[in-house]
Amino acid sequence: MTAARLTARLGAGESLGDRVMKVDHAGEHGAVCIYRAQRWFARWRAPEMSGELDEFLAHERGHRALFAAELQSRNRRRCRSYLLCGLGGFVLGAATGIAGRGAIAATTVAIERVVLRHMHDQIAVLDGIDPAAVAALRAIVAEEQAHHDRSVQRLTGGGWSRLIDPIVAASTEAVIWLGMRL
Repeated sequence: MTAARLTARLGAGESLGDRVMKVDHAGEHGAVCIYRAQRWFARWRAPEMSGELDEFLAHERGHRALFAAELQSRNRRRCRSYLLCGLGGFVLGAATGIAGRGAIAATTVAIERVVLRHMHDQIAVLDGIDPAAVAALRAIVAEEQAHHDRSVQRLTGGGWSRLIDPIVAASTEAVIWLGMRL
């Protein structure tokens, strides 16, 4: 991936690392909202997942805080897509939480697959250009990978994956694309 592909329109004095931190911060906010909604509905639909969802939620809150601190150190405001990510995340989390265990796991797999690919691309592009952004990204990749891998283990059959994966993956790509351009 090239810097040109990551960059569509940077604000005045904004670096590519600044924009990546903004978009990833908004994405982590979306993830927090997904897990909050899923956790609420999982009490009835997938109570065996409550502990795992609590753990994932704690990780995502930490990731959001890490990116928020990085934005603060750069004197940058959050991304314009922040509230959209939160609203979309809550709706997605509620819908998949109501659907139950398979839908919850399929959602995490689809999102994390896209997010991990973007984070690895971001690290490759920013390496040697923005060490602070690379450090922030590297600090969370392992937890995002663990969310993906644990959720893959929860998938049974392919029903929810076949339905949810293309929709959630495309939506995640669209939110990232939009965030890079706002």
